[in-house]
Amino acid sequence: MTELDERAIEPDFWNDPNAARAVLDQANRHRAVVQPFDKARSSVEEAALLAELAEAEEDEAEKGRALEEARGLLARAEKAARDLELQALLSERFDINNAYLTLHAGAGGTESCDWAAMLFRMYRRFCEERDFAMETLEYSPGEEAGLRTVSLLVSGPMAYGYLKAERGVHRLVRISPFDANKRRHTSFASLDVVAELDEDVEVEIREEDIRVDTYRSSGAGGQHVNTTDSAVRITHAPTGIVVACQAERSQHKNRSKAMSMLKAKIYEYNMDQKRKEMERFYGKKGEIAWGSQIRSYVLQPYTMVKDHRTKTETSNVNAVLDGDLSMFIEAWLKRRALEKSGQGGGQ
Repeated sequence: MTELDERAIEPDFWNDPNAARAVLDQANRHRAVVQPFDKARSSVEEAALLAELAEAEEDEAEKGRALEEARGLLARAEKAARDLELQALLSERFDINNAYLTLHAGAGGTESCDWAAMLFRMYRRFCEERDFAMETLEYSPGEEAGLRTVSLLVSGPMAYGYLKAERGVHRLVRISPFDANKRRHTSFASLDVVAELDEDVEVEIREEDIRVDTYRSSGAGGQHVNTTDSAVRITHAPTGIVVACQAERSQHKNRSKAMSMLKAKIYEYNMDQKRKEMERFYGKKGEIAWGSQIRSYVLQPYTMVKDHRTKTETSNVNAVLDGDLSMFIEAWLKRRALEKSGQGGGQ
């Protein structure tokens, strides 16, 4: 990793952009493994030192504080070790890359718009915990509450590798805060996840196949509320894929970002066609409603989050909605690895 970092500061490093990106990607792969290992090792060493100090401490209160701090450090080391285990399962081509996320509210009106906003917060907290940067590219608010759709770019080592496990329809059951009769409601929202593509990946997008519309950006998700038609929406006629970006003041920059997202989505769509697996990515994903969910979040009459693909479940709904998704991602990645090796069955 040191050698790669040294190459990155050479004066002629960016003379060949593709080669430079390859070097940076390789360095990020190494760094993604080394950093959790270093965190685990340093936490264990500090915990051992604190345990020694506690053993020699005569004051019971001070001894208790030292032991409590040592237990906290060991918990951090355990989390770093779990991160390393997860990373060992991320070996596909684009796992190291950034990820585009698109949340859509589904059946349920205001309820589902509010549920989409809750999921937005959940993924924001997950990204913050992993030091992933999150940029809002396009945001459409709900009429009364929440959001109808939001598109994001999540940047960080292994962002796509982790978040690809979250693709699908998410179902919420709760007592509605919008229902004066306090009845239980079921809401749905879908999450699409695609990898940001490397520059050397070619995707043919013919100018005659796309329609570009401009509009005035507004709403809570944009970085700016513009007074000009700088937001861009691009529709790809052959696939029906629609992308939009309103993050920048410049229409040109918004178009560039929207085209990058369109390229990524068309690539995944084409890969689906080749694999004849229309259920994945942008194929026959199904209606955002009953029977199509990958995970259910139940707040009433009991509390439970259950992943229907892996049967993983927990009663700690608040922790999950606060971004603690590791158990679900880990279970899905392990299941996928077993299926790829021919040892696991289908759903």
